[in-house]
Amino acid sequence: MTSDLQSGDRAPDVVLATSDGGTLTLAQLRGRPLVLYFYPKDDTPGCTTEAKDFSALKAAFDMVGVDIIGVSKNSAAQHAKFAAKHDLTIGLASDADDGVCAAFGTWVEKSLYGRKYMGIDRATFLIDAEGRIARIWRKVKVPGHAQQVLEAAETLARG
Repeated sequence: MTSDLQSGDRAPDVVLATSDGGTLTLAQLRGRPLVLYFYPKDDTPGCTTEAKDFSALKAAFDMVGVDIIGVSKNSAAQHAKFAAKHDLTIGLASDADDGVCAAFGTWVEKSLYGRKYMGIDRATFLIDAEGRIARIWRKVKVPGHAQQVLEAAETLARG
């Protein structure tokens, strides 16, 4: 597990399963900055709010040339339903085998009512056009987060 990723590190070149059934690698996305955010599950209150917040700001991210992809363990079909239900305009990717989450250190042990289990830790990575991590947000609190990421993306775009 690569949970010790820091700003300035090269982002792991993982394979993302896209909601349209295809795949892409982070290397294929180089040339444009990218927001890669990890969330626990489609259609839960916090995850829905976060996805809607990023979607609401997508035009502003587009203006500074930054793509957005949300990652969870949900299948491509579940992502498609989630996106349609909430009019999401951002990309969603599936990490069914936990490889992407493990590479970014977001597949962690959690605890709920004393029961321990493995799950996705809400985190966001702003990756520059060369594939280096420009900024990391761990233990994300949803309210205001998409706006914070946009401000960092605007700063990155200004160079």
